[in-house]
Amino acid sequence: MSDELIELELNDSGVSVNLPQPGHTQDRVHGVPYRPVEFRDDDLPAALERSATWLRETQEWLGEPVDVLAVHLDYDERPGSPYYDLKLLCNEEDLAGAPVALRDREHPPRN
Repeated sequence: MSDELIELELNDSGVSVNLPQPGHTQDRVHGVPYRPVEFRDDDLPAALERSATWLRETQEWLGEPVDVLAVHLDYDERPGSPYYDLKLLCNEEDLAGAPVALRDREHPPRN
């Protein structure tokens, strides 16, 4: 095991500043210990489509598949809230951009 440090550029919530953000105003990346990436909508297929779009963009950015630990579906019956609450529980190292930093360290991008 190496004692070398890898510097990551993280935002206040501990994810990479370059992580693609979910595209809808009702979607978000949560905090630790695992990272639920949330997609909320009254239309479940729409939430699933947005989650698939986000996964594709994030996998392209990472250069490898995102480690999704679980998919959680819940319901919110409060008035005014989107009914479906879909969460992808993701590996926090992926969302922090560790694979990108490792790849860039091994093969620095050319300017």
